[in-house]
Amino acid sequence: MDPTTIMMLVVLIGVFYFMIIRPENKRKKAAQQLRDSLKKGDKLTTIGGIVGSIVQVNEDTIIIETSEDRVRVEITKWAVSTTGVQTSTDPKAKKQESKPEEESTAPTAEERPAETERAAEDGEKKSWDPEV
Repeated sequence: MDPTTIMMLVVLIGVFYFMIIRPENKRKKAAQQLRDSLKKGDKLTTIGGIVGSIVQVNEDTIIIETSEDRVRVEITKWAVSTTGVQTSTDPKAKKQESKPEEESTAPTAEERPAETERAAEDGEKKSWDPEV
């Protein structure tokens, strides 16, 4: 093999290590540390989206209380996503939360004039229909 080919392979392997393998190992280590540090009373979110507070910690599982009705669920530690309540990171969801609900512009049955109801009975389209 040519020395430049070998050099390119070594550089490629180095790039793969620093760009893919090393960050993944860091994420796994951080997740394991999070799961090992769980204690009674912590609030958490599971990977399935269940939110609750920890009631009991066992070796491989934890028991969480999901509501004030004392609903308890036993889950495995690997199913823990984050501690605390996870919120949406979707910018569209934030916009929808901040906007007040718009009222419907279509008139209700009580607000419609009698002529449009009679026209609808005759087979014509109603004037408030968006297809008109």
